[in-house]
Amino acid sequence: MNEALIRSLTPGVLGVLVRRGADFAAAEDAVQDALIEAVRVWPADPPRDAKGWLVTVAWRKFLDATRADAARRRREDLVEEEPAPGPAASVDDTLQLYFLCAHPSLTPSSAVALTLRAVGGLTTRQIAQAYLVPEATMAQRISRAKRTVSGVRFDQPGDVATVLRVLYLVFNEGYSGDVDLAAEAIRLTRQLAAAIDHPEVAGLLALMLLHHARRASRTAPDGSLVPLAEQDRSRWDTEAIAEGVEILQAALARDRLGEFQAQAAIAALHADAPTAEETDWVQIVEWYDELAGLTDSPVVRLNRAVAVGEADGPRAGLAALAELDASSPSSSSGGSPLPRHAAVAAYLHERDGDLATAARLYAEAAHKASNLAERDYLTRQAARLNTGRSH
Repeated sequence: MNEALIRSLTPGVLGVLVRRGADFAAAEDAVQDALIEAVRVWPADPPRDAKGWLVTVAWRKFLDATRADAARRRREDLVEEEPAPGPAASVDDTLQLYFLCAHPSLTPSSAVALTLRAVGGLTTRQIAQAYLVPEATMAQRISRAKRTVSGVRFDQPGDVATVLRVLYLVFNEGYSGDVDLAAEAIRLTRQLAAAIDHPEVAGLLALMLLHHARRASRTAPDGSLVPLAEQDRSRWDTEAIAEGVEILQAALARDRLGEFQAQAAIAALHADAPTAEETDWVQIVEWYDELAGLTDSPVVRLNRAVAVGEADGPRAGLAALAELDASSPSSSSGGSPLPRHAAVAAYLHERDGDLATAARLYAEAAHKASNLAERDYLTRQAARLNTGRSH
């Protein structure tokens, strides 16, 4: 059975039920029941019209649930609305589902979970495994999210920027369990790009493709991190890079620059360099200036300091870093102190020849690292400098 087909049909089937008047939470439950039925029936008896089959079964599942707890008059109205079997309507409600699942009333974690379930077609178990939480916990999170958006009108205008932030959160989770969240985020962003003509959607898709192209070279066989400058560029996915650059160029040509397009432009410049030494750092600094103007993000200014250090020397990078307060809260880190500040300072001090300060800052950065791979890498950098100084 084609699991990818089933998952690609999920948002369209859900949209049909909601458009017919079904409550979002109940409709989503009915669609999930229909998907389970499809897994059971299709291998032996595949339907001619997969979407039509899912719509018919999901609608009947919804009616069965409605009969159990709804008033008689409403039940009869819904039964009268049941369509005759046949090809499903061609109306595509995918875009509205994206907007609904990324509604501003939801927390980021709830919006991510609901998007993966309702738009992505993943099971609660798959989502729970991907986020390393118990299935019951994820089920409660999804249930609360569905209740939160159940009163939202399906035809309300949505916020594209919110949807893109949710998809980028999914992408940055990478891989865990039996679901490749980075690949799933790319699939969902492609789907969104097909539903709406928006340069920032294209910018995000390009950014994801360009980052994903380097995935195979990011870790060593032992699982340790390999920094960009040390990656084996022959292992980069050149087809993904070419596609990302082509999508980005088309988006930039529309002259409606946004933060994801600017980030993609920076990623494209890294991807374009045959070696780390040939990276066009001057142009990267210029793109970081554009990005800082769009977002006013301390994380962007932190990354800009690294680029300045490469383009104009470590002293210039340290001067740019000095303009940032390491203790200032960052929106991207949930209001916590600016991540990676100590690591960037360590790198620039090492480039400037101050190995004692660099070693101390690497150790400090390792202590603050948010994941084990990063902590191990930074610890090794501190140990390397300390060993070198002792000889």
